[in-house]
Amino acid sequence: MEDRLQTLVQKIRQHGHRLTPQRMAILRILADSTGHPTVEQVYEQVQAQFPMTSLATVYKTVTLLKEEGEILELSFGGESSRYDGHNPHPHPHLICIRCGTILDPDLALFNDLPREICDKYGFQMVNHRVDFFGICPACQQAQSVSTTSTPQGKEQEF
Repeated sequence: MEDRLQTLVQKIRQHGHRLTPQRMAILRILADSTGHPTVEQVYEQVQAQFPMTSLATVYKTVTLLKEEGEILELSFGGESSRYDGHNPHPHPHLICIRCGTILDPDLALFNDLPREICDKYGFQMVNHRVDFFGICPACQQAQSVSTTSTPQGKEQEF
C-alpha cells in the first residue's frame, strides 16, 4: 500500500498542490481502500481526524487524481460515484444490488480480453468496464436468516 500512496503523493506534488495533512489523509484512504468509497465516505473518514476539512477539498483531490488516471470512477446513474484508488486500472467488479458492496475479483481470464476484442474487431479501445451485478454472500446469508417457514409451509420474509 505504501507504494500506491507514494504514487498518489507524487501526482499531487507534480501539479504544484500543497500536501496538507488533510490531503495526505484523503490520499491514504484512497490508496488503502478496497471498498470503493464515495467522496462522501472519504470525507466522513477525513473529518474524524481533521474536522475542519471541507467537502470541496475532498472533491478537488479526487477530481485531480481521476484526471491523472490515478483513481478509477465507477458511476451508477443517479447514485454517488464510487472510487477505486487502490487499483485505478480498468478491471471487473462484482456489485451487490442489495447492500452496494463492490468487490474486485481476481479474474486472470479478463487480462487479455480487451486486446483480444480489439484484435478481432479492429476496435481501438480507449477504456473499458465490466461489472457483474448480483447478491453478495453476506446479503444471501441475511436473506436466508430472515426467511422463515409459516405453518402453511409458505415462506414469509420479515
